[in-house]
Amino acid sequence: MNIQIFGVKKCFDTQKAERYFKERKIKYQFIDLNQKSLSKGELNSVKQSVKLIDLINSKAKEYNQLNLNHITGSSMREEILLKNPQLFNTPIVRNGRQATVGYKPEVWEKWE
Repeated sequence: MNIQIFGVKKCFDTQKAERYFKERKIKYQFIDLNQKSLSKGELNSVKQSVKLIDLINSKAKEYNQLNLNHITGSSMREEILLKNPQLFNTPIVRNGRQATVGYKPEVWEKWE
């Protein structure tokens, strides 16, 4: 398994995801979205498993500031997401080509 957790340290679900993998002694790489965003390739890989709309946090204050609710083109939304990582729902957990958004231990169990 090659687990990557994209999230922010203050996010409760991200903390729970990290705890899930620590308790099972599964190595993972944590990427803090406050410091580094997903690359375009990583975003495309995640989109293979998850819908773009699930990746966007519509409750983030930046969502309204950037008028994302009025932008319909997915490529435009992707560009905005890549430039504003605080708009991602977290945690984003990747295992190779598989990915989840949010705390999903029932899915991660199947990866073991």
